[in-house]
Amino acid sequence: MKVLHILDHYLPYHSGYTFRSSNILLHQQAMGFTPVVLTSPRHPYDREEAAGGLRVHRSLARTGGLRGAIRRVPFLGQAGLMRDLERSLRLTLEEEGAVSVVHAHSPSLNGTPALRVRRANGPPLVYEVRALWEDAAVDHGTFSEGSFRYRVSRFMETRLMRGADAVVVLCEALRREIVNRGIPGEKVSVVGNGVDPAMFTPRPPDPALRAALNLGPGPVVGFLGSFYAYEGLALLIEAMHPILHASPDTRLLLVGGGPEEERLRRQVADLDLAHRVVMPGRVPHDRVADHYALVDLLVYPRHRNRLTEFTTPLKPLEALALGLPVLGSDVGGIQELLGPAGEGAALFPADDAPALTREIRSLLENPDRRRRMGDLGRRYVLGERTWAHQVGRYREVYDAVRGTGHEKP
Repeated sequence: MKVLHILDHYLPYHSGYTFRSSNILLHQQAMGFTPVVLTSPRHPYDREEAAGGLRVHRSLARTGGLRGAIRRVPFLGQAGLMRDLERSLRLTLEEEGAVSVVHAHSPSLNGTPALRVRRANGPPLVYEVRALWEDAAVDHGTFSEGSFRYRVSRFMETRLMRGADAVVVLCEALRREIVNRGIPGEKVSVVGNGVDPAMFTPRPPDPALRAALNLGPGPVVGFLGSFYAYEGLALLIEAMHPILHASPDTRLLLVGGGPEEERLRRQVADLDLAHRVVMPGRVPHDRVADHYALVDLLVYPRHRNRLTEFTTPLKPLEALALGLPVLGSDVGGIQELLGPAGEGAALFPADDAPALTREIRSLLENPDRRRRMGDLGRRYVLGERTWAHQVGRYREVYDAVRGTGHEKP
């Protein structure tokens, strides 16, 4: 079965979005499917990167003259991008031939052109909602909740979900939200995030890396991921402030980068924590597990808002797979992700800095509890949260939209 995936962006860009996409594609290959990629015209590509033998098609935006100026106008620019993607999709379908399913991934700028092609007798359409576009735009400051652009974005997403043959989401909370919009429940399936256990296996900390980062004897509290406002990293620094001043050997390790990075560095400087908060920036993907291994406690302090209620992060699963204790805020997305781990993970009330301070202190003072959490968390991930386990659910979705029952790919 050949499946054409429409992605907002793909390699050589690296992000949580790309990481999920790569694992879906590679594990579908292992299942016997033939996945093909078409990227949106929103991201220019200066170079190609090997992608595991996959065929990758690039949509190109027409940007010259008046068309380039229109690109910068709200709504008109998005409409132009969707026309360019629709044209690329039709050409790709002709070139590939015998595509069984088109699988468009968020946002609706990808799914809407695919729906137009579907209505013109194209292949069945599966639309994957990784986050609600309108809520993500609010968090990024693109527009405000309830504004005209917010309502238009919400309308586009809902119309697309109604028109698609099937909808895939990352968590049950998002599934409930979509069903509440009037989308039939039998049409919406959950395929969550996962981990490759071969890549994330427990390992001892690298003393040379520890020395290079000047982490000292520790303990080390850490976060690995993207620095977006909703991740709550300013709250984490605030919560760690009394701990770091009371315990000079303790360190806070923040690995990654993003829009909040400069603001976080200013906060660290203002609190006089420059020697106790280590921010090495982004690291190569093949070194991520080595940085995890330096950490005694991983913290994911997401703020409570619509975006975090309906999305589940990937990084806590990586930490659990490595046998590390994880503490997260009790927002819907993290609670759904970590709750099944039982005592393998801990939660604190979202947006409550004193409660976060107390929970971090308690865990740092109890190494036996941390070891027990790490063992239980890894067991949970290996049993329920591998990529092979999650990606296997697509077979039933694809068979349903093709009306083929449970046949071989």
